[in-house]
Amino acid sequence: MELFDVIKSRRSYRGMYQQKPVSREDLRLIMEAALAAPSGCNKQTTSVIAVDDPELMKQLGDMLGKPNFASAPAAVCILSEKKIAYKNRTFFVQDYSAAIQNALLAIQGLGLESCWVEGYVTDTDCIGRKMADLLGVPENIDLVCYLPVGYAAEEGSYVQKMPFEERAWFNGYRK
Repeated sequence: MELFDVIKSRRSYRGMYQQKPVSREDLRLIMEAALAAPSGCNKQTTSVIAVDDPELMKQLGDMLGKPNFASAPAAVCILSEKKIAYKNRTFFVQDYSAAIQNALLAIQGLGLESCWVEGYVTDTDCIGRKMADLLGVPENIDLVCYLPVGYAAEEGSYVQKMPFEERAWFNGYRK
């Protein structure tokens, strides 16, 4: 797909997934795309784990409690480490957000589906920490996002975006 077609066609897929494996080559491309994202002061606070082991996928899916996400044959877990970048500031949220977006665009470009699953993971019930522990992630690194990856088993839907003219302007707000 062409870059702008990928960007415009990206969606959050919340349906069930086919039980067709995702190749390691595709998972590697997704991970490379995530790691190619910009990073505040080049602190490179984001790392990734791809999961394609069926037993691990079942355990992670059970933690989420969402059958649709649990049906994915693979996942990419986004990890983040809080590092001071500049004048006692951190940019880890921006770093991992950019990595997630790159991963999602790579997933779309490869003809796969996914959904940015962060709220369930970072909520007060600490599912992200439980997932991280299962995957052997050190305590100082957080699992902040779970991206199920696979082929759609059903028709997905697209949300209606507001018109360009209602959200974008040249040379000033609403000019």
